[in-house]
Amino acid sequence: MQKQASKGIEKETIKRTITLIPGDGIGPEITEAMVRVVEATGADIEWEVVNAGAEVYEREGTVLPQRVIDSLKKNRVGIKGPITTPVGTGFRSVNVALRKFFDLYACVRPCKNYPGISSRYEGVDIVIIRENTEDLYAGVEFECGSSEAIELINFIKERKDVDIRKDSGISIKPISIGASERIIRFAFEYARKNNRKKVTCVHKANIMKYSDGLFLDVFKRIASDYQDIESEDRIVDNMCMQLVQKPQFYDVLVLPNLYGDIVSDLAAGLVGGLGVAPGANIGDEIALFEPTHGSAPKYKGKNKVNPTAMMLSAVLMLKYIGENECADVMEKAIAEVIKEGKYVTYDLKPGSDNHTAVGTLEMTEAIVDKIKSFKVQY
Repeated sequence: MQKQASKGIEKETIKRTITLIPGDGIGPEITEAMVRVVEATGADIEWEVVNAGAEVYEREGTVLPQRVIDSLKKNRVGIKGPITTPVGTGFRSVNVALRKFFDLYACVRPCKNYPGISSRYEGVDIVIIRENTEDLYAGVEFECGSSEAIELINFIKERKDVDIRKDSGISIKPISIGASERIIRFAFEYARKNNRKKVTCVHKANIMKYSDGLFLDVFKRIASDYQDIESEDRIVDNMCMQLVQKPQFYDVLVLPNLYGDIVSDLAAGLVGGLGVAPGANIGDEIALFEPTHGSAPKYKGKNKVNPTAMMLSAVLMLKYIGENECADVMEKAIAEVIKEGKYVTYDLKPGSDNHTAVGTLEMTEAIVDKIKSFKVQY
């Protein structure tokens, strides 16, 4: 325990240990950049470094060592770089495995315009909150031609008098009251905590009345508990059009799993792409923060990639653990460097071959210097 001064008042703080998973491909580079910027803010944390993914598999024969699970169980909060799932291992995804193991049911994807980032839009500030455990991504599938698929097809014919082609593969779309309640309440609580004004439920209840219809019914019931927050709903195809036409009209969106996956990438495209899109996967006990882009192994070690999404994911993490002042300073410094446009990577410059672009390290240094200048000012 140590004493920390804040605005002339002494307070005692305990260092918070965060699980740090660098990942592979470009992961270690952008993770190192993020760590430098977080530490520049003076956040009272320390890192416990563990790793997972393709490079670990080559050494140890597993993509997700038990030490990663143990570290997250102990620390309750983690941040990870992008991870490559090696081909031919039979393992679907480290990301999916961690979400399932820890029941990280809420995927949070803020999509916000920062001046200096090329976009067709201004004033976009949307948070996508996606249910992470159910829907067509639950993984309940039946292979075309399998005895199970044929049995299910025959059962549906018998019970519903609906003919499904015998040469069909089938996926099941479960949506439960319990999972819908917790993600929708999470969305309203997020809105309230972050001074958001409106929550929009996105669905296809006009067609899928017993799955999406259930999700919408739960939304309407829970919305009545939050009279201070405006609520509305949109059919998913109309929502996509609305986001392209007038994204400034929307604030927090809550969606079932599949729609959330699609709409979150659409929303990222409104503000400059996945390179500036942070993410979080949050459960009742554990939270894991990560950028939403891939591991881009062809750029590994080239000091080329944009670290913004990783850094903004750390901003979300700092807010989650209550380091709000450090989070605000960090986000402000990132935004200032991007706005100035001098020390930014190639993808944040006009033209893909702009000779004034800098590397990951140089952009990181500029953000660290900006944080230091803020500290001098205040």
